[in-house]
Amino acid sequence: MMDYNGHIPSRPILTYHYIIPHVPPSNNQFIGRTNFREYQAQKKTWAMLVKAYCKPAPKKPIAHSVVTLAYCFGDNRRRDPDNYSGKMILDGLVKAGIIEDDSFGKIDLVLRRVDGADKRTEITVEEIV
Repeated sequence: MMDYNGHIPSRPILTYHYIIPHVPPSNNQFIGRTNFREYQAQKKTWAMLVKAYCKPAPKKPIAHSVVTLAYCFGDNRRRDPDNYSGKMILDGLVKAGIIEDDSFGKIDLVLRRVDGADKRTEITVEEIV
């Protein structure tokens, strides 16, 4: 089976699974608005949350990975996946030394929603070759 680029997908070598008991803010809070300071504060907060909850970290940052972000919002309201693109989380994973880079070619990103009463963000990082 081939991926969307016509490559045969690699198998994961190592898998890391983390849970952060919060959900990041929607991109709608910041896009097209002038609240740059609030955005920077949230980005810093999420970098700290990733560093605090994403343990253990690999010995060296993962060069190529599949990153799955599964959001549990704690309610059944409709939400668009593009409003939860994972930017703050991915930047936090880079800053925490879990992944080497969050650019195309280095990661494949999967976004999911999971049901449940407890708000959380589940992060799975699978190292691939």
